[in-house]
Amino acid sequence: MIPVKIDPMSITTIREKGMESIVDWFEQHQQSFYTLGRCYLRNPQQLEEVFYRSIIKVHKELPRFNGETSFEMWITSIFIHTCRELSDDRSLQVSEEGEPSQDLFKALDQLKADEKEAVVLTYIMGISQEEAAHFLQVSVEKFKELLFSGIQSLRKEMGDGSSFNGCKEYHKNYIDYLERNLDRPKKIDFEMHLYHCQNCQEDLRTFRDVMVSFTKKIEDFHVPAGFMENVKDRIALKEKHRREKNKKRKRIGLVIASVCALLIGVGVFTGSFTNLYYTWTEEDQELRAFLQQRLGERLNLEAESNGVKIKIKSAIADDVQTLVFYEIEDTAKGNQYMLNYNGGVFVENEYELMNHNIYPRYYPPDLTSDLNNKEKNVYQGKISLLPLTRDEGTIKLKIKTLQRLMRDSSDQNGVTAYSDGEYAAGEWNFEIPVTKQPSIEYELDQETEVEGMPIRFDKLTIAPTATILDVAIHDELPEKRIEFLNFDHLTINNKVMEANPYGSYLSYHNGLTFQTSFSPFFGKKPKNVNVQFQSVQLTVEDQKTIDLDDTNEYPQTFEYAGSTITIDKVEVGDPTEVVISNHEIANREYEWIQFNVVDEDAKEISSMEVNSDGVVVDKNGIEYDMNNPFVYEGVEQSRYFFTVQNIKLHNDNAEKNVIPKRLEIYEYSTTKYLDDVVEISLE
Repeated sequence: MIPVKIDPMSITTIREKGMESIVDWFEQHQQSFYTLGRCYLRNPQQLEEVFYRSIIKVHKELPRFNGETSFEMWITSIFIHTCRELSDDRSLQVSEEGEPSQDLFKALDQLKADEKEAVVLTYIMGISQEEAAHFLQVSVEKFKELLFSGIQSLRKEMGDGSSFNGCKEYHKNYIDYLERNLDRPKKIDFEMHLYHCQNCQEDLRTFRDVMVSFTKKIEDFHVPAGFMENVKDRIALKEKHRREKNKKRKRIGLVIASVCALLIGVGVFTGSFTNLYYTWTEEDQELRAFLQQRLGERLNLEAESNGVKIKIKSAIADDVQTLVFYEIEDTAKGNQYMLNYNGGVFVENEYELMNHNIYPRYYPPDLTSDLNNKEKNVYQGKISLLPLTRDEGTIKLKIKTLQRLMRDSSDQNGVTAYSDGEYAAGEWNFEIPVTKQPSIEYELDQETEVEGMPIRFDKLTIAPTATILDVAIHDELPEKRIEFLNFDHLTINNKVMEANPYGSYLSYHNGLTFQTSFSPFFGKKPKNVNVQFQSVQLTVEDQKTIDLDDTNEYPQTFEYAGSTITIDKVEVGDPTEVVISNHEIANREYEWIQFNVVDEDAKEISSMEVNSDGVVVDKNGIEYDMNNPFVYEGVEQSRYFFTVQNIKLHNDNAEKNVIPKRLEIYEYSTTKYLDDVVEISLE
């Protein structure tokens, strides 16, 4: 088996370091979780997706981990639930024929669902029977029955017979006896019975052989080279986007002095004084717009702990999210703090009040606004909670940790940055009354093409807090696929709604589906919408094999995707090292290449460590210093090009070094900038 274990003390470290430590944890345990995922999924893209989604989910749910189960079981349950979701889409279940362990996974597929999960939890993940039984919501005795019947079914599927001929009353002892968990009286009784019962002896021997054969095949199954690098690249891209600054707010096309005079006059006669009231009394322009549209009300709920005062100013709820506006004042030390839904912020009645089928939106801190530059100890922001499942309710919000915001004066672009490394603890409790506002959905049925692939616009949702566009891809080309589709803005009734750089999601359901969030639309009934594309991220299949020989002189070069790649070094040792590079960025087609290294026995090397250097380039080809992380915040439509990849190859056999014979490139990733505009009628 491949047990997953973790030092309990490291959970604290994971909480403190956040996403980076979670990715590291998954990388350390990628063998067991990849094998677990392979028991449910066949498509390599799905296996990558299940890691990606699980890491995001663990990061999101980590503050809620209460220790009622072990940390490994908690993560395993998230991973399995995600596997179940992806395995529902049979259109993506493409088998890997010829794979050494193909027969094993086919055998597992023939088991009943609960038998299969009992087997994989026990013999792949090394989870205790008690915790595995709790996960399957059965008693420990029932779990043992599932495990026994699962092994019996495996025996049949693996060609070792279909039934056990021993005494049925002793079947339940097989597992505990072989795992040395049988208490002494039962052990003595069982061994005495075995002494006299030939059938039970044969049964037990066969049962053990099936278990040994199963675990041996599992241990021989390996993660493909570079697998976690793909996952880490996607996580890194998400984290980079998460930290990018909001684009500057659109200009307000009003001349304040003249229009205010007009509004005051109109307000006296039309009853629109409410709008004027919020114009005068609410500094936050975004919240002011919601209040003026009567989509929420002032709350001004306050709580104080350890010298930090939090005020909940208002809450706007719809089918997309529950948007909470707040103000935090540090009366003791003069710091600025923000709320972070992924750490220290909980909704106590979340499961009874909120919709878990939708992810909460992320809004980065805004430290460039005049609002947050008036006082050094006051920060005004917003946080997205899950949407409501009912028309109204009271959110019980508990806050235990605040994230400190730190300004960086060294940024060359003058953009204020923030750090998520420092926190303040306390306890702030609120009961927030909310009423869900209605949304309008427009079913769309219009298609266009992006890079030769058909894109279908499925739905437009106009909600009070956001405008949501759903698009789908169903017929990707065999030689390339879309990984992510980015939009710049929508135009509705001549009003521009900018895309939220943190509000895009993708899912697999009858194909690849993208959902992008834009700023809210306030206006009359829309007649049409113009969709402005921005860019598309592609993976292109382009296979090339390059022979490697450590006796040759290096560097050597080869051509790939219109560029020249250099093999700087091939050096056999412990570990064996292969270094490739390409420092030419201008007009380069690809950003990353996906590859395997094959050894002298024509086997793919499973233990491969890849360290990469690269450069960030904006749409205009300007390069940015990778050593200045704050620079990324101001880079528009950035691309990350690898320049050097240092590949270290390890061999499980310590007495033999890896001798690389071929570098096999099978695909590359690239970004294409788009300027297409699609007009869609809503009538």
